[in-house]
Amino acid sequence: MKKRSWLKVSTLLLAIALTSILVYPQFGFAKDTLLVYSGAGMRKPMDEIGVVFQKKYDTQVKYNYAGSNALLSQMILTKEGDAYMPGETMYIEIAAEKGLVDYQQLVCYHIPIITVPKGNPANITCLEDLARPGIKLIFGDPKVAATGRTAKKILEKNNLYDKAWGNVIATVPTMNEVMIQIALGQADASINWWDTVKAVKDIEVVEIRKEQNIIQIIPIGVTTFSKNPETAKKFVDFCASAEGKGIFEKHGFVAYPNPRYESQRK
Repeated sequence: MKKRSWLKVSTLLLAIALTSILVYPQFGFAKDTLLVYSGAGMRKPMDEIGVVFQKKYDTQVKYNYAGSNALLSQMILTKEGDAYMPGETMYIEIAAEKGLVDYQQLVCYHIPIITVPKGNPANITCLEDLARPGIKLIFGDPKVAATGRTAKKILEKNNLYDKAWGNVIATVPTMNEVMIQIALGQADASINWWDTVKAVKDIEVVEIRKEQNIIQIIPIGVTTFSKNPETAKKFVDFCASAEGKGIFEKHGFVAYPNPRYESQRK
């Protein structure tokens, strides 16, 4: 009797383990493991890329998601990890200057857009409206998040920084937190990435005019301290491949290069 009970339990545990590997392959057994530092705004496509990459190369991909500058600080401190994907090229250029990253690829665009709560209660129609008296803004922290730094640069470019920044009631570490606060109606507007908010039902968007905007490119690079540099390079190349870019496009990003957006950068 005890043998039969133990057999049933063993069979059940084996079934659960096999199901976990099949349904959640990123948590199954793999020959190698990579640690990737990724900006929080790329979480959905990068999670899917991790699953596909493991199936192709028998390598589990673990992620550390945070603001681009926060990730850079972690890399400087720990000297651990295999790849770095910030929300704009400036951060990977700094990483390269500090000797943290070498081999690089360009993957897709981050397109800034004004986000407002559903119904647009403050009637925000353009960038200039962010400087109106009484408007409440929540931005990504420019010292930590690429979205915050880009928003600050856009305001400066259009001579709106002094007035608009005076309307900022809070800054947060990642674009995801900005998105949540706007969806909850905690502020009248923000500047965030179009690719990450376009499907959020409680957020509406207002386009930034082409001549006012600053389009960013999302890069990825291999760290110089990777313990598995060959596999890390395969991962970087996969992210920048047609298949990898296709996954980003599936989640609302625009793949690099695209002539329409190149003229709007910096």
